[in-house]
Amino acid sequence: MLQQTRVETVVPYFLRFLARFPNAETLARAPLGEVLKLWENLGYYTRARNLHKAAGEIVERFGGKIPADMGELIGLPGIGRYTAGAILSIAFGRDVPAIDGNVRRVISRLFAIESSVDDPATQKRIEERVEALVPKRDPGRFNQALMELGAVCCTPKTPTCPACPLQDVCRARLQGLAHRLPVRRKKKSIPHREVVSAVIRDGNGRLLIVQRPARGLLGSLWKFPGGILNPEEPPEQGLVRIVREELGIEICVGAPLAAVKHAYTHFRITLTAFCCTLREGSPAGPPWRWAGTGELEDLPFSKADRLIARSIAPRDRPQEKS
Repeated sequence: MLQQTRVETVVPYFLRFLARFPNAETLARAPLGEVLKLWENLGYYTRARNLHKAAGEIVERFGGKIPADMGELIGLPGIGRYTAGAILSIAFGRDVPAIDGNVRRVISRLFAIESSVDDPATQKRIEERVEALVPKRDPGRFNQALMELGAVCCTPKTPTCPACPLQDVCRARLQGLAHRLPVRRKKKSIPHREVVSAVIRDGNGRLLIVQRPARGLLGSLWKFPGGILNPEEPPEQGLVRIVREELGIEICVGAPLAAVKHAYTHFRITLTAFCCTLREGSPAGPPWRWAGTGELEDLPFSKADRLIARSIAPRDRPQEKS
């Protein structure tokens, strides 16, 4: 959970997750949908899917016990060298490094490394530096201290060097380079995509929803029918085309209901939901279902689709009499 998510955001999710899944066995046995629901709004849902798969392998291959071997850990879904290093040092007391973005930043400043931390050669150089520093006694606490130092003191843009316990030996501070390091490659401009979705009801007022493919962005989450528009494509025409391709049905597109903006790692979207009616055909293709607005709360949705769902829900509540 702490990969790509801040600690203060993670804490309540972590506590709920552990309360529901106290060990590998309970996580492995749980339906993926339940795991994704507990993960909802943490983003990067591949992490949740990999964690679920890894729990299954831990139960099947290792009797429910997490292996204490680097090679076996890295062989599990979603576990790389950083996660394996954290597990081995913190849980098993092995003197191996756990190098995340915070640690790379601390080490690049500590040793005044002026090559890009995005380059594999620089990352290898940093790994070698950390390997030489990790003590045999309490390596987990050392690794956590390095991560914490980067998170709260040796921050990306405004490092608080006067408060740093390493200020007297930090080469970047001594050479006046702290605000220039670490060196990063220039980020590419983030593209923007227009996304449309259809809010379609059946005769009982239930909503048509579709489950995303297991692989890819937001895999296995539920959504409203729709997708990304082609460049310069009118939203109404594009939505008709997308829903036809997705479910094999024809719809009539009415007025827009809601629009939300959301940012992912490599692109941003504006999602506009339209009130639609089913004109012809029966849904077919990916997993789909008709769901009441109350049921939507029990299913895992992306943050953008969840905002659309909650903008619809108030319309279904009975009006209080004055």
